[in-house]
Amino acid sequence: MRRHRIACLAFDGMAPFELATVAEVFAVSRPELDVDWWYRFELCAETPGPHRIVGGFDIVVHHGLDRLRYADTVIVPGVANVRREVSPTVLNALRDAYARGARVVSICSGAFALAAAGLLDGKEATTHWRHARLLQERHPEVLVNASVLYVDHGSVITAAGTAAGIDACLHLIRKDHGADVAARVARRMVVAAHREGGQAQFAERPVGEAPSDDPIGNAMQYALDNLYRRLTVDELAGVAHLSARQFERRFADAAGLPPGRWITHQRIRAGAVLLESADLPIEAVAGRVGLTVAGLRHHFRETMGVSPSTYRRQFRR
Repeated sequence: MRRHRIACLAFDGMAPFELATVAEVFAVSRPELDVDWWYRFELCAETPGPHRIVGGFDIVVHHGLDRLRYADTVIVPGVANVRREVSPTVLNALRDAYARGARVVSICSGAFALAAAGLLDGKEATTHWRHARLLQERHPEVLVNASVLYVDHGSVITAAGTAAGIDACLHLIRKDHGADVAARVARRMVVAAHREGGQAQFAERPVGEAPSDDPIGNAMQYALDNLYRRLTVDELAGVAHLSARQFERRFADAAGLPPGRWITHQRIRAGAVLLESADLPIEAVAGRVGLTVAGLRHHFRETMGVSPSTYRRQFRR
């Protein structure tokens, strides 16, 4: 079976992390996965040859934009300058690839290229939170959401900055090969197997660094310390010394998720650790993270894409 072609766009002044992310996920051969097909990675540029990378070193690009004509997925890991116009040649190549049926993906400032090509018109999209306002001003037809890690419209996917590119690339593997393969690649990379696209790009009040007078940080820590039992918004609001309405609003601003959903995610994260490290039956794991067995199975599959038992087998393997 023909391999899935990935064409990654290079340019002068590109950041090395985003390029390295795409290459690590898609360019590394992974025969141990035993899948029917894997990816063929090709780096291309409007002008092949040496290109200067942030940090004072060069890469040599061997392919031109003709590779976009044959690509199954085109990835734009940024633009050289968000305040400059993207080359018309590049924009036309992106439009042609999309019209042909290729999946088009941007990471960080790469959304500016997709927006300039008209591929984001009328769609929700994301970029690095620092560039979100400028993207919205320059392309008012795009529905910019600066609060998420990535947005998937099927044929067009936009990801926020830096590490969110890892999440988006693993999301593509999950779509192409399933949660099992994506989790195994994530373990090879020593990164989280799955972060939901709707998760906030950053938290204003990181748990563990919250000062003593930070009511939301204190409530988060209290929740983490008491995951084994039922928690209510009223109880957490009391810890924060806020009304329930004030607490819910300020919690969502800080965490990017409502309290109940955030707590469920923390329960699943804690459950995953127990499944990886302890030989506890599923009933005991569920009890330790404050869920029923049915609740653990439902939310674990919803979050991780597999059942708790399957996750444990995959991890142990």
